[in-house]
Amino acid sequence: MAAAVPDPSSPGGQPRTLSTRAFLLWVVGLTVLVLLPSLVAGSEVRLIGLLIFLPAIGAGVGTVRQTVAASVWATAGALVSLGRDPQHDIEGILLVLLTVVFGVLAVYGCRWRLMHERELIRLRSTAAVIQQHILHPLPELTSRIVVDGVYEPVHEDKLFGGDIYDAADTAYGTRVLIGDVQGKGLSAVGIAIAVLGAFREAAHRQPTLSGLADALETSVLRYNAYARHSGEPERFVTALIICVDDEGDDRAQAVNCGHLLPWRVGAPDGPQKVYLGDAHVPLGLASLVEEERAAFWFDFPEEATLLLYTDGLSEARGTDGVFYPLAERLAALTSEACPSPGRLARELRDDVRTYTHAEPQDDIAILTLRRVPPEEAAAPAPAPGDVLPEGLPHLVDGAEETGGADGTQETTDMRETQETREARGPEKGADEGSDAGGGGTGREGR
Repeated sequence: MAAAVPDPSSPGGQPRTLSTRAFLLWVVGLTVLVLLPSLVAGSEVRLIGLLIFLPAIGAGVGTVRQTVAASVWATAGALVSLGRDPQHDIEGILLVLLTVVFGVLAVYGCRWRLMHERELIRLRSTAAVIQQHILHPLPELTSRIVVDGVYEPVHEDKLFGGDIYDAADTAYGTRVLIGDVQGKGLSAVGIAIAVLGAFREAAHRQPTLSGLADALETSVLRYNAYARHSGEPERFVTALIICVDDEGDDRAQAVNCGHLLPWRVGAPDGPQKVYLGDAHVPLGLASLVEEERAAFWFDFPEEATLLLYTDGLSEARGTDGVFYPLAERLAALTSEACPSPGRLARELRDDVRTYTHAEPQDDIAILTLRRVPPEEAAAPAPAPGDVLPEGLPHLVDGAEETGGADGTQETTDMRETQETREARGPEKGADEGSDAGGGGTGREGR
């Protein structure tokens, strides 16, 4: 799903220009086309002056050296024309001067073009790297499921839009997020990054799915407070959070924050929309209702594929104004056999393109989830408190290794502190946690 990132320092990261062979072919070819009428009709037809445009063509598609060569070639042609027809010496001299001036301008124009193309390549390379850190490339294999899909912003020249997704393999299960930010384009990027950052942190810290949803709610509220202070509009985010763990067997749990319901395909009963109870309000609007968010269990057998998507798919309209018939198309695409998760997402994307016969009007995100056998699964995620691989910061009770002059000793002391707290028992540990949180309660205090 993520395209390869061009390296500006490599040949693949350089602006596209003509090869030397191609350059010679079109220079010779254009010269023959210009001289051929003169050779056929005689000296009455004078088209040699058209070679003045050779440097301009070179500036548009060639390198600086090729443009210089085209300028020299055109000037030489003008000089030859002047020498063969001295009767038009004034016109010939003027042609030579114009060819030289046009050639110099073409060389500078070519240099300017290549400089800006290299700058654009560097910017797009940087943007592509940032995108891969914001939206992780798919497919992603965890210890329980494989997550695949496609993501397309509404504008092809943009790498990121208002639809978000992520997957985290945690000790509490594999947690998957898909969401849709209110608004489109770059104006929705800020809150999208805030929600993704909160998910990647809280997914490993919050033992319950409802607690994870509350952490995302807090991140949206904080972003809206900053936006309000900056004079920007406040936004909300529809989101669906899925958790697949080892305790649910053929079941999984979800918290629906105003998002579209998923579909379960590949089961013997055909594509079925998954009922997740009453949907809660989107992230950022929890203060409008009294009910707290709660997780809902649903069937997710091993042979089934779970389809998550945003409204860019379900609300795409055809030429007649009718919404994309997702239920019918899913049944048709899976009538014989359910495709692989990645192929199903790509077939849906191609099918909705065919249905609309137009440029997309909204971002499209399609995720497919399928359980994987134990022999194909990735290594399980570390449990809370486990030592992380060497080279990564160690977190113990929220404290991070500072990496000072004696970083190893510092980490050892932190582990000893953890063992001491566990030895004191739950009562003392709870008291110390309250003191560390400044006496606050609730998820934000922890």
